[in-house]
Amino acid sequence: MNGFFNINKPAGMTSAQVVNIVKRILGKRLKVGHMGTLDPMATGVLPIAVGRATRLFNFLLNKRKTYIATFEFGYLTDTLDKTGNVLKCGCDIPSFEKIDSSLCSFIGELEQIPPIYSAKSINGVRAYKIARSGRKVELKSSKITVYEFKILKQIDETKYQFEIECSAGTYIRSLCRDLAQNLGTCATMIDLVRTKSGNFEIQDSIPPDKISERFLYSIDFVLDDLPVIEFNQAELRNLLDGKLVYLHNDDLLTSSDFTFRAVSDSKLQCLCIVDNKRVVPKVWLR
Repeated sequence: MNGFFNINKPAGMTSAQVVNIVKRILGKRLKVGHMGTLDPMATGVLPIAVGRATRLFNFLLNKRKTYIATFEFGYLTDTLDKTGNVLKCGCDIPSFEKIDSSLCSFIGELEQIPPIYSAKSINGVRAYKIARSGRKVELKSSKITVYEFKILKQIDETKYQFEIECSAGTYIRSLCRDLAQNLGTCATMIDLVRTKSGNFEIQDSIPPDKISERFLYSIDFVLDDLPVIEFNQAELRNLLDGKLVYLHNDDLLTSSDFTFRAVSDSKLQCLCIVDNKRVVPKVWLR
């Protein structure tokens, strides 16, 4: 079995626990992995790869994600979400207009500092483990991109629901913190739903315990935005043997960021990049 399941992760369950459920249903010998962690309190789309599809982990991590998040203004926790201990309270409550006008500052490429209670690694140790031990956590900022950040509705005086489309590696909890700081106040994320991850959307997702082969998406499903190039058997053998294979179509991009699906006899063989017109296999999928 090779492909993907579009799982709707329930609250209170870790992404690793979802993987374990899938393994238990499908058989523990099958290779299974999730494509992008969701915090235990978060719900929504969690793509699960099985078989050879797990080889696409690094490729799929770069896919855009969309979230619906609820922020509550007026207090701050150490985890930046409702599961943490309160650090500040009684902060000012900004108006709808001030929040809305501040969102434009968070569109585009940003430098973001992850939460100290996160799975970021520091010298091989998870940041949350260091934080729980009471030691100081120092995390470097990383580049993220926010494509869309808008208010969906005001729930009450202190709570707002937002829709956010962003790059991989974005912490919505950190966006909540930074938005509040930009407004001279504090806020905490109290709800998070991932509605889209790459090609996977929440309306097509299933609970972890409902997994069956009829819900399996093909590997091609997640790669349908990549061009296809057909290779004959001789060229394919050369690729397998690590020999040089060149592209001779000048209409094709020849930079190293040009990624395509290599197909032979109409069957997907591997993902490749092009380096100075030379084909370089990156992920074998046959």
